[in-house]
Amino acid sequence: MLILLGLMLALLGPVVLRRSSWLERCPRIGIAAWQALSFSLVSTVILAGAALAVPVVPWTTDLAELVRACAMALVEQYSTPGGAVVSTTGIVAVLALLARVGYSAARGLRAAASTRSRQLQSLALIARPHRDVDALVVEHQAAAAYCLPGRGGRIVLTSAALAALDRGQLDAVMAHERAHLRGRHHLILAVADALRHAFPGVAAFREARSALGRLVEMLADDNAARCADRLTVATALVRMAEHGATPAAALGAGDESALSRVRRLVAPARPLGAGQTVVATLATGALLALPMFFAVVPASAAGAMPPCPADGIARAT
Repeated sequence: MLILLGLMLALLGPVVLRRSSWLERCPRIGIAAWQALSFSLVSTVILAGAALAVPVVPWTTDLAELVRACAMALVEQYSTPGGAVVSTTGIVAVLALLARVGYSAARGLRAAASTRSRQLQSLALIARPHRDVDALVVEHQAAAAYCLPGRGGRIVLTSAALAALDRGQLDAVMAHERAHLRGRHHLILAVADALRHAFPGVAAFREARSALGRLVEMLADDNAARCADRLTVATALVRMAEHGATPAAALGAGDESALSRVRRLVAPARPLGAGQTVVATLATGALLALPMFFAVVPASAAGAMPPCPADGIARAT
């Protein structure tokens, strides 16, 4: 059942989320939905491996009876060559998956931290503090604004960006970058990158990374629109996108999704109402809980069956 669930999540999940217009109407919930899909896929595989390693036992309110049933089921499964092979396969699959995800996450975070460190060292040599805003200014002919997240995160502006933006647009860009730093959006993307690199053959993780990249920018746009009107934010995005360039390991206002974000700002869809927000939140929670539900169902169904007889251990051994 868990394997079937995993296939459905991997194949149908991205299609459903891609066609859901409410994701862009509420980027925060959209981010949570794509994260829930990714985590559900991983947890489904982990639980499927655990199900192979640990046999199903009936649930009971009697703790002693539950422990006895578990012990008998484990002894019976591991006492036969076939059962031992199945259980070992499940354990190895779980450990391999966890190791793969952990390695990819550690490697990605280490590489990003190293890149940011080199960029900060370079900025210390070539950048100057802006006199009015908390940002570093670099002499460059391309208009760009970006932030370097992490400890001591900094916002960087190019001289061309300062020339292209008026004061209101500059404030909007600064609000956008501060939203990235405050929301730690780089960690959201780092997890998505880790899953994409850990499972390059799974299209759902590639789609999740692409969608999350757009949604964190939309979320930052919405934050900027709270301190400037949407047209000002859109104009700033256009000017950043015309000649902008964002370095690696940085989050910038004028990335490749800027034009679609401009359309969203100029002609915004109606925000989700309170009822729709509740429904979307509950649906996201249900998506996250699906693997555990399908893992628990067999044990719950077995609850009506009597446990193995007391002499089952003797026969199994």
